[in-house]
Amino acid sequence: MLAMSFKRLQIWEKGRIQVRDIYRLTRSFPKEELFGLTAQMRRAAVSIPANIAEGSQRNTEKDFAHFILIAKGSLAELHTFIFIALDLKYITQNQADIFIQSIEELDRMLRAFRLKLKA
Repeated sequence: MLAMSFKRLQIWEKGRIQVRDIYRLTRSFPKEELFGLTAQMRRAAVSIPANIAEGSQRNTEKDFAHFILIAKGSLAELHTFIFIALDLKYITQNQADIFIQSIEELDRMLRAFRLKLKA
């Protein structure tokens, strides 16, 4: 497989949008969370498009599929952090619902893309 331009992938673009939205959301978190939940959520969000980009530059579809799986793992972390933020009342149920919907949509997209790579 020739290296694919990650900038043309919808999953990469959606991941970037999610990073932006997570940064905006976590700005309102308590300052004592700056090196805790805020940092964890931001790191997990950034990891998603970063792994998509890195995987796109690998030599085989199998390698790329592996990086998609890593991105899915980071997405699962982010999903968990949204629930934790909700439990701690850092976000509202409505905010959580919006993020969960976006996370689940990206998860479906990543799963379908990975299956396509493995086919």
